[in-house]
Amino acid sequence: MNTPLADRLRPQSLDDIVGQKELLAPGRPLRKIIESGRIPNLIFYGPSGVGKTTLASYIARITNRSFKKLNGTTASTADIKDIVSSLNTFEGMNGVLLYLDEIQYLNKKQQQTLLEFIENGSITLIASTTENPYFYIYNAILSRSTVFEFKPVEPEEIMKAIDRAIRVLSEEQGREINFSQEAKAHICSACGGDVRKSLNAVELCVLAGSGEETVTVDEELAKSLTQRSGARYDRDGDAHYDVISAYQKSMRGSDVDAALFYLARLVEADDLISACRRLVVCACEDVGLAYPQIIPIVKSCVDIAMQVGFPEARIPLADAVIMVCLAPKSNSGESAISAAQADVRAGLGQVVPRQLQNVHYDGEERAVKGQHYLYPHSYPNHWIDQQYLPDDIRDHHYYTPGENKTEQAYQEYWKRIKGE
Repeated sequence: MNTPLADRLRPQSLDDIVGQKELLAPGRPLRKIIESGRIPNLIFYGPSGVGKTTLASYIARITNRSFKKLNGTTASTADIKDIVSSLNTFEGMNGVLLYLDEIQYLNKKQQQTLLEFIENGSITLIASTTENPYFYIYNAILSRSTVFEFKPVEPEEIMKAIDRAIRVLSEEQGREINFSQEAKAHICSACGGDVRKSLNAVELCVLAGSGEETVTVDEELAKSLTQRSGARYDRDGDAHYDVISAYQKSMRGSDVDAALFYLARLVEADDLISACRRLVVCACEDVGLAYPQIIPIVKSCVDIAMQVGFPEARIPLADAVIMVCLAPKSNSGESAISAAQADVRAGLGQVVPRQLQNVHYDGEERAVKGQHYLYPHSYPNHWIDQQYLPDDIRDHHYYTPGENKTEQAYQEYWKRIKGE
C-alpha cells in the first residue's frame, strides 16, 4: 500500500484529532466556528506534522463547497486563475473552499490574485504555513483571515496516534504486532511533537521488525530508526519561534547555560541565520548602551561564523553568546526609539522647527527672514541651547539613562555642560 500511513489514518471527526486541545476541545473558539458550518478565511500556523492539513481536510469534507487544494511551493498564477475561473461553472456555484499549503511561498502578485474573491466570499481560504505569518504573508491576506497557532503535539497525545497506527497496521497485514512500550515512548519523545514523523517511524519499525507471524519491535530498533529523525527536527528553524524566542530571552536574562542550550538546538538544526540574527539583535536591544563596545564584537563573531559555517561556526557563536549573557544590560535605546515612534504614529511633530529646516531662500510672504540656526561647534563645549523638537512635542522626553556606569557617566557629563 503506497499511501502514507498518516494519510490512511486521517481522523473522521474532530475528537479523533490528536493534540491541539486548546483549539479543538469542546467549547473552544475554533471548534465552535467549524461546527457552525460558516467557515471564514483561516490561516493555520505551526510546525510540520501537528494537524494543520488534517484539520483542513476535515473542514473540506463537512462543507458543501467545491474543494480545491494547492501547494505554495509548486502553485503558479495560472493554477490560481483556474480556480477563479471555476467560480463561473456548475462546480463552483456554491463557492470554492481552497486549501493552500505553504502559503508563504506564494509571491505578492499570486496572493493579490486571490484577494478580490476572498473578500467577496466566492473563495474561502484555509491556508497553512510553518513560518510566522506576520513575517511571511502579506497584510492584505492577513487582514481578511483569522490566524490560529498550532503547537507541537504532547507525547501523551502522540501515544494515542501510535496505538491506533499499530492496530491499523496489524489489521492490514493480518498479523500481530508486538510493539514494546519503551519503543513507543522513545518515538513519542524523539519526534519532537510531529505526529506524521511519529507515524512514519512506527511504520518503519514494523517493516524492519523481527518475526513473520508476529512482528516484534523493541526499543533498540525504535532508537535506530528515529534517532536521526529526532535530531533533525529543528531544521525547520524559521517555524520554531519558541526555541528562537527562548534563545534570546535567555541571553536577556543573563542565563549562560540556558542560552548555550538553545544555541545548541539551533546548531543541531543547522539554523545559522536565526542563531546569528537573534544574537546581534540581543546585543543591540538588551546590552545596548550599558556596554556599547559589545555590538562590533558580536558583529565580528557573527561574521566569522558566517564565513566558516558549521561545525566551526558554533565556537565564535558560543563566545558571543557568553559575552552577551555576562554583559551589563540596558534596553534604554530600544525604549527610547519605541517612545519616539509612538509620537510619530500619533501624528505628532509634523512641522520641523524653522531653524532646522533645509531652507536657503525666504519667500516674500515670510515676515521674519532667516533660518537662525545656531551651529553648536561655534560655541564652548560644542553645545548651545536651542529648540530641536517640533513645537507640539518640544517638552517630550524619550530617552531615560539606564542604571549602569556607562550611561550614568554620559548623563553626568551633559549635566555639567548644560549647567543642570
